[in-house]
Amino acid sequence: MTKPAILVTGGAKRIGAALARAFANAGWHVVIHYGSSAKEARNLAGALPSAEVVQCDLADDGAAVSMIEDLCARLPTFRCLINCAAIFRYDDATNLDPRTNRDSMQVNALSPARMMQAFLAHAKGPAPLCAIQFSDMKIANPNPDFYSYTMSKHAAASTIAMQAIHAGDAARIYGIAPGAILPSHDQSEAETEVSHRMNLLGRKTGVDEIAGAALFLATGTLKSGSTLYVDSGQHMLSQDRDIIYLARREAV
Repeated sequence: MTKPAILVTGGAKRIGAALARAFANAGWHVVIHYGSSAKEARNLAGALPSAEVVQCDLADDGAAVSMIEDLCARLPTFRCLINCAAIFRYDDATNLDPRTNRDSMQVNALSPARMMQAFLAHAKGPAPLCAIQFSDMKIANPNPDFYSYTMSKHAAASTIAMQAIHAGDAARIYGIAPGAILPSHDQSEAETEVSHRMNLLGRKTGVDEIAGAALFLATGTLKSGSTLYVDSGQHMLSQDRDIIYLARREAV
């Protein structure tokens, strides 16, 4: 293996798949992580120039760490980790659902933090290593919807600066905070067309913009600890509900 290697968690579908394609087309060897989307992961890997798949349930943070350690041991060029996988389930500020909260904190915050630490401790790829943590524009523009999800993304975002300080010059630690990119939760395509333009620029942010941001961060040229908001300015607004419900409210 001579190509730089990258692991994309949740890489079989949606934004993760777009990241996998972008890095593979840029000359990377892509490890596509999946939880239950085995068919999608294998089909995607088969369509890319250099890729493989790995399965892990991120609800088990011990298994997540073992996955990282195994990849570090057998991929000498493993130099970038993207924590993209996430749980997105509804609860709100009046009714936090304990199970949703525990699952969200585990998959969206705890396992990514432990994977990042294991990667930085064991990866042998050429310096500087790079880890990219996905958060959400909700960390700057919060609302009471998807309460546990937002809580977990705040927790995940807090690790970026802490880990960057600890890593020093050995690694670059970054965040990507997307806005609305693809249809989510129970949205129809028509609703997506309206809600995804509820930002400062009045435009839909493309998944290709997320992939481009990740490719740029992987060069390690931005100050470690930085987060890029890729949301057409949505994080600069103050929205009292998730845009799914803002769009439906306007339609009434």
